Amino acid sequence: MSTTITGPDGKLRCQWCSAAPEFLAYHDIEWGFPVGDDQRLFEKLSLEAFQSGLSWRTILAKRENFRKAFHRFDFDRIARFTQRDVDRLLQDEGIIRHRGKIEAVINNAQRAQELVGREGSLAAFLWRFEPDAASLPRPQTVTTSPESVALSKELKKQGWKFVGPTTVYAFMQAMGLINDHAEDCVIRARVQDARKRFARPG
Repeated sequence: MSTTITGPDGKLRCQWCSAAPEFLAYHDIEWGFPVGDDQRLFEKLSLEAFQSGLSWRTILAKRENFRKAFHRFDFDRIARFTQRDVDRLLQDEGIIRHRGKIEAVINNAQRAQELVGREGSLAAFLWRFEPDAASLPRPQTVTTSPESVALSKELKKQGWKFVGPTTVYAFMQAMGLINDHAEDCVIRARVQDARKRFARPG
């Protein structure tokens, strides 16, 4: 079974990016490119938590609403959210109004602050779990890895919520800790080049 489709420019891309019109730009510009910015990393962990049980298309369509509701995922601000903020977010039709997930993001913001206090940055900690590229299976053939299991376990130990191994693996795919673009996808080489040039935080 083919893992690629022909894009509008005639070049091959990961098959999943044809599932919705908004996926193409996300696939070409964001997915898999390495990220070292704490706020963006926290945003993705938060959005992956909201995606749990839902489709990424649902979350991507509401992403700007989430950014507005959560102050662009500035975890220092979110960590100070009170019950009033939870009530406000539960009334916000632009996001997923799930109390457990909203409260998890607030909890995780507080845990992120603690982690930064210990490690210096969220990025330095998360990138420590980058797997050896040579040990990776064929792209898009697994939904967890030993590294995602280890990171999930460590985050849970620190008190994070909605960070199961599958959620963490999707995060690692999206934030460039692995290059999971299909082998003949035109973007794979671009991501590989970006990963070579990326200065690992730490």
